[in-house]
Amino acid sequence: MKLNKLALVLGLGLTVAAGSAFAADQGHGTVKFVGSIIDAPCSIHPDSENQTVPLGQISTAALKDGGRSNSRDFKITLENCTTETYKTVQTTFTGSEDADILAGSLGIEGIAKNAAVVITDAGGKQIKLGTPSAAQALRDGNNDLNFAAYLQGSSAEAAVPGDFTAIATFALTYQ
Repeated sequence: MKLNKLALVLGLGLTVAAGSAFAADQGHGTVKFVGSIIDAPCSIHPDSENQTVPLGQISTAALKDGGRSNSRDFKITLENCTTETYKTVQTTFTGSEDADILAGSLGIEGIAKNAAVVITDAGGKQIKLGTPSAAQALRDGNNDLNFAAYLQGSSAEAAVPGDFTAIATFALTYQ
């Protein structure tokens, strides 16, 4: 009997101690840090590495007969640049081309059809897929490479409504 009482007291004591240990844990987790080291005169800001540019809900009327949407600005932010070795940078976008809509334009995927994404420089001049942009001067410190994109409708077929995505990758070349 004494042994049972002793076990009961020890069991309750362990439960209270374990309960207080769990009560002290008011949250926990893990922080994972990722990135890469690149051989370049500038670092790419994390917000620029993987971007989403919302083009909006574009009416079929705006795309009728080769019409287009309004341009939406986006940028690639470069950090901690040094101009000791290189003075300019060019950006080359690549992706799935839709030459039927406009040569060098980015094809869309999804339910929507008969339109393509056109990428331009800050002045509105198209940057064709696979073709480097005009060289942009670098300065020491941070730099913004400014671009825009719009949706171009087909001149041959009416735009088909629905959601779409288009994915382009970019590569920087320093000179």
